[in-house]
Amino acid sequence: MNPVEPATTKACTDRWLGEQLDRIAIGNVLAQHARGIDRADQALLQSAYHDDGWVDYGSLQASPEVFAEAIAGMHRGAPLSLHRPSNVWIQLRGDQAVSESYVMAWVTLATDAEPQPHLVGGRYLDQHTRRDGTWRMQQRNYVLDWIMQYPLPDGSSGDEPPFSLQHSAPRGGHYLQDPGNALLSAYAAAPGSDTEGSTMEQTAAIEQVIAHQAIVELGCRYARGLDRGDPELILSACHDNATIVSGVFNGPIREFAREIGSILDTVSPRVAHTVSNHWVDVRGASAVGESYVVAYQQLLGEPLQDVLTGGRYIDRYERRAGRWGIVQRTFVMDWSTAQEGKDLTTSGMFEAMVQGSRDRSDPVYALWSEPSA
Repeated sequence: MNPVEPATTKACTDRWLGEQLDRIAIGNVLAQHARGIDRADQALLQSAYHDDGWVDYGSLQASPEVFAEAIAGMHRGAPLSLHRPSNVWIQLRGDQAVSESYVMAWVTLATDAEPQPHLVGGRYLDQHTRRDGTWRMQQRNYVLDWIMQYPLPDGSSGDEPPFSLQHSAPRGGHYLQDPGNALLSAYAAAPGSDTEGSTMEQTAAIEQVIAHQAIVELGCRYARGLDRGDPELILSACHDNATIVSGVFNGPIREFAREIGSILDTVSPRVAHTVSNHWVDVRGASAVGESYVVAYQQLLGEPLQDVLTGGRYIDRYERRAGRWGIVQRTFVMDWSTAQEGKDLTTSGMFEAMVQGSRDRSDPVYALWSEPSA
């Protein structure tokens, strides 16, 4: 068996690296598009497309310029929305690519009555082109799959200020009024650390891919730690001196990790945080990012309450001693809805299903402890 030539190995590595960087770039464009809609930021939304692109939303078929102007104008006068792409599937074809991504959007619309919140499920079918080394969308087609309608929360006008004193977490806003935009700008302007960077082109590309994957996984660790009541798992996503603004608790991450489990045990035994739409900007050994989160909570009481809350994590990350970790995390809340709930986990077809738990009896711990096959 002949050994593989070094030149062949390098060519394969370079091709794999190029593909991974392309996927990261396209993923950032998809996240940027959602951010542009939700922040009513016309320039940000339009810049996700090439100038000669095309957008087809059924009722709105237009150039990127006309589309961005119409969508930003519509959202500026409406309560905050949250568009959450996930299940992103990308096929690369040289300087072109196609992708499908599932999207759940929380939007307030007038469909069959006065404006009410809706959860809308669909898919983006996108065509992408790389020009002058930059990926942007060439065409987007939206496919609608399902819609759920919700009542307006009591007393909600949809126009609360971004930093309302009535809330302990920052409230989202449109464009420059959004605290998330302000935090991202501040984080990006802060001095970064390049001490662990590399001047070698291939090595730098490898580090970029590793950094992006590691940072996305930090969000998964944090969410699992919250949902499983596992303080050590939460801390494993952060550096020791990290701080957090969560609304329920604002301060050092070590205190948060210890206290949040007790708080949730008292008021909400069932929680689930789903994170998607990661936008990450890596600069050497520092990075900033925004990710979208929708959290389910079952609140104890008579009656039970089912609560859905949508918002974003605004983060600053650092790589220290080769390990990426969260340094600062702020939760920005965009919307919330509640309704009377029922505990149906032991009813009908659900009775025989394995139930999740907020401790180490949850089946995921047995899975993690099993040796690999």
